[in-house]
Amino acid sequence: MEKSAAPRECSVADALQIVGERWTLLVVRELLYGVRRFDGIVRNTGAARDILTTRLRKLEDAGLVRRELYSTRPARYEYHLTPQGRELSDVLAVLMKWGDRHLNPGDPPVRWVHTCGEDLDPIVVCAHCGRPAREGGHPTGRGARTA
Repeated sequence: MEKSAAPRECSVADALQIVGERWTLLVVRELLYGVRRFDGIVRNTGAARDILTTRLRKLEDAGLVRRELYSTRPARYEYHLTPQGRELSDVLAVLMKWGDRHLNPGDPPVRWVHTCGEDLDPIVVCAHCGRPAREGGHPTGRGARTA
């Protein structure tokens, strides 16, 4: 009799419970671009209105987005990333770079401009030694069991 496998516990799985749905990171992208209103987010993501409503509520419940009332009749809101939500810009920048390199290699990359005024070329590095994470980084601790 085959023993059923227990899923690996890790922070990646935990984070994907919040941001792993198809439209969620596109919503975060739009908020980073400064698109704050529901209709603009719908237009720029292509998400159905009911799905977008669900995603925004989930992001708000998780503390990644806050909404501010801008009209009372009818009640309408603008959406803003919290500091916790803004940290996802790091993830999006690296994901965009990967997509530009591997999925759209012939297309000009989307420009992501750093506050210094230069194009951002994101890279994940070790805060201790400064070497790129992919040069030997690996998970240990919670969920890091092997076969």
